[in-house]
Amino acid sequence: MARHPKIGSSLAGLLVVASLSPAVLAQATKVKGLIKGRGTNTLILQTADATTLTLLLTDSTKVRQKSSAFKASKEMSRVSLIPGLTVDVEAMYANENQLVAKSIAFGGGDLKRAQAIQAGLNETRMQVERNAEEIRRTQEQLDRQRAALAAQSESLKQQQAQLKQQQDAVAAQERKITGNKAAIEAAAARLGQLDNYSVLDEIQVYFANGKAEINSIYIAPLMRLAARANNVPGYMIEIIGYASAVGSAPANQKLSAERANNVAAFLLRQGRIPVTNLLFPAAMGESHQMDNGKKGEGQAENRRVVVRILQNKGIAGFKSGGL
Repeated sequence: MARHPKIGSSLAGLLVVASLSPAVLAQATKVKGLIKGRGTNTLILQTADATTLTLLLTDSTKVRQKSSAFKASKEMSRVSLIPGLTVDVEAMYANENQLVAKSIAFGGGDLKRAQAIQAGLNETRMQVERNAEEIRRTQEQLDRQRAALAAQSESLKQQQAQLKQQQDAVAAQERKITGNKAAIEAAAARLGQLDNYSVLDEIQVYFANGKAEINSIYIAPLMRLAARANNVPGYMIEIIGYASAVGSAPANQKLSAERANNVAAFLLRQGRIPVTNLLFPAAMGESHQMDNGKKGEGQAENRRVVVRILQNKGIAGFKSGGL
């Protein structure tokens, strides 16, 4: 048959007390102090001299509230033994170090004060818990805000990097445009000085739309021009590339430069023209359009490179005078 836990506990307490010798059981004592803590079968008591005692509670331990002017003494439940309660204890030694509480008494006013203290402690504990929860929520909110700020900062860095790339691209394009303008202006200035030169020969090399390769039909004319130039004292070869107005201006500018450079390279390699006798090829792009480049024939004429043999008039005059 199963033994009831409470009965078993009572029997254990009785066996402990019964096993004690009469001399030991006779060592009874009275103590007064403040309950500092509770266990299942123990009571921690602090006396007036700050001594801490541990009392053993048994089923025979009596708990009562003292009588007062208006109330008689009455038995109380162990539940009333709460921390903060001042109690008078009659106890006996179960051994040299263990006190067994025989009876515990306290005043009604002491109980009310202890209950008030416990209520205050509970409220404080609850407030601390509420504060801790509020702090936790606030910390989570701060963490989310920090994460959002970090994301915004990273996004701003990326936008700044993209803006820097765009600015660099614009600056590069502006430099390119400035360089092209300078090249065109230099070429125009050089053409404006043609009054100082005599044009001894000139040929036109035409190109297919969008192409810069020299058609084979112009190889023989270029070779004849190179052969004649080599017999002219103090000659210079001028090469000017053009393009039609079909397509974008930057693309046409580049195409006119490629055409002029290809003709120059041919004259240097095949025509044996010294580099010192070759003016830097000029790229005129869409400028100087034939018939404004509006008709198919005008467009075809604009896709050309003009090659000229130039001789300084001063050199020509000196040569003539020497003859």
